[in-house]
Amino acid sequence: MAKATEASDKEAAVRTERDTARVSWNTERLKSSYCNVANATSTREEVVLNFGVNQNWDRGAGELEIQLEHRIILSPFAAKRLNDLLSRLMKEYEARYGVLNT
Repeated sequence: MAKATEASDKEAAVRTERDTARVSWNTERLKSSYCNVANATSTREEVVLNFGVNQNWDRGAGELEIQLEHRIILSPFAAKRLNDLLSRLMKEYEARYGVLNT
């Protein structure tokens, strides 16, 4: 049984090396902005993420106006990869700084 595990580990290592590409991040046109509100909707073909800013900090429970700043449209496959990435990131964050209660 140990040989079967060892063989599958080697196959995984080879597959990982072959499928992994070196990524070079080009930040020449990168813009940063702050958003404290996010909303998501989807259809069969796409997932739409809207990001905006709520500046109504001191108002009562009336209607809130959110200034939408960015809309990101992803394929469902890209959205799934983003979900996995954010899930891992938040697990690491909470391990380091404590659990976030939402």
